[in-house]
Amino acid sequence: MRPLGVILAGGLARRMGGGDKGLLDLGNQPILAHVIDRLAPQVGGLALNANGDPARFAGHGLPVVADSIEGFAGPLAGVLAGLDWAAGQGADSIVTAAADTPFFPRDLVARLVAASSGQAHPLVLAATPDDRRGRVRHPTFGLWPVALRDDLRAALGDGLRKVVLWTDAHDGREALFDAGPPDPFFNVNTPEDLATARAVLEAMS
Repeated sequence: MRPLGVILAGGLARRMGGGDKGLLDLGNQPILAHVIDRLAPQVGGLALNANGDPARFAGHGLPVVADSIEGFAGPLAGVLAGLDWAAGQGADSIVTAAADTPFFPRDLVARLVAASSGQAHPLVLAATPDDRRGRVRHPTFGLWPVALRDDLRAALGDGLRKVVLWTDAHDGREALFDAGPPDPFFNVNTPEDLATARAVLEAMS
């Protein structure tokens, strides 16, 4: 069974002045549409993690699952919401992608799954090389096991918020991707980033 996909759109978008970054226009369609286009063919089903009124995403035809942890608990809360949804679908794992990252690899899922070979509970984060730090992990892009959802729930209840602290505690691995250009995990945080994304998209077309 292929993993299910969960697009993480629960961020506060402070540097964009609030709102949903995934709904910003990129090439005459929302950024979210680009994310769906890349992730949907790679997974066995797809949902959107977002808080607030789900009706604003109605045009995308995806189930919307909200965080079960009160307050803004970061991406791990979205991962937990996705794992709970996947458990209801009878799935063993999910792959997450951020709603504001339109250029991530079209073989993301296959390479995350390959990196999990031999793990009792597949847990892998995407990473790219970095001249200064060796490599950089991208914590919103990962393969997550449904079997550990209650452990994650307990960790969030204890106040854990940093993704890599939890993945490292469970022998999480990394799948290394090429750094580009363009950077496959470039995400839109600011108006300047949105202008950059539009230029990248134009260059790719």
